[in-house]
Amino acid sequence: MNYVRTGLLLAGITALFGVVGMMIGGQQGMIIALLFAGAMNVFAYWNSDSMVLRMRRARQVDENSAPELVGIVRQLARRADLPMPKVYIVENPQPNAFATGRNPEHAAVAATTGLLQLLNANEIAGVMAHELAHVKNRDTLTMTITATLAGAISALANFAMFAGIFGGHRENNNNPLGGFGMILVAILAPMAAGLVQMAISRTREYEADRIGAEICGHPLWLADALGRLDRGVHSVPNPDAERNPATAHMYIANPLSGKGMDSLFATHPAMENRIAKLRAMAGATVSATRRRKRPWG
Repeated sequence: MNYVRTGLLLAGITALFGVVGMMIGGQQGMIIALLFAGAMNVFAYWNSDSMVLRMRRARQVDENSAPELVGIVRQLARRADLPMPKVYIVENPQPNAFATGRNPEHAAVAATTGLLQLLNANEIAGVMAHELAHVKNRDTLTMTITATLAGAISALANFAMFAGIFGGHRENNNNPLGGFGMILVAILAPMAAGLVQMAISRTREYEADRIGAEICGHPLWLADALGRLDRGVHSVPNPDAERNPATAHMYIANPLSGKGMDSLFATHPAMENRIAKLRAMAGATVSATRRRKRPWG
């Protein structure tokens, strides 16, 4: 059912492309926008993962350059019966992580330097298990395509704003709503794209938490990590994510939280709800978590 819902949401964000195109250029604009959306989907399938990694200036690491992180991912991939993904580190003080790739055979997981400095080995294992759960569920393709389309919609909306201000008065404008309608589309389209991202991400995050906890075998490792990440993203802003919020839903914790995002448009479920579900899985209290904690590996 989740896959059907996600497919419908992706179809919705593609249709949104057509609506914006129609508002800008009428029927011809709608056709051009839909063709462009189709081309973007094909392009995103093959290239969106590398685009996201370049956008975040991620560097690939191996057993020599990051032995602990790569070792953790290798053990978890084996437990999850997944091919070993590529491992990246992002030079960013905000603690966070994400996964990308069109399928498990072409997957990559990335952690920020802030995360590696903040969390202990157990908590890092919980986070990486969550990211591998996205890979196992093939969420990574959905999330990267959504990020690409949402970014393109924002760019198209900016063009609509420009056209509405400077060209909306022309009588031969194909836009059925005129300059005011184009400005309205420029405001509403990114909001609609954000709501679609939110709907996709919230469902996927809960499922990735559950499967990630099963992969690492310790739900409380991930629960503890989420608690520390939640505090971390609020105290350390992420300028890269702020400049390109279309990729926010890909992270394990909302990277825009440092700016006080309104909960209506948050791309992630409430962190306290995620933590509560994980603690319910473990059937243990916080004090019992600390007593049972042991080093990873």
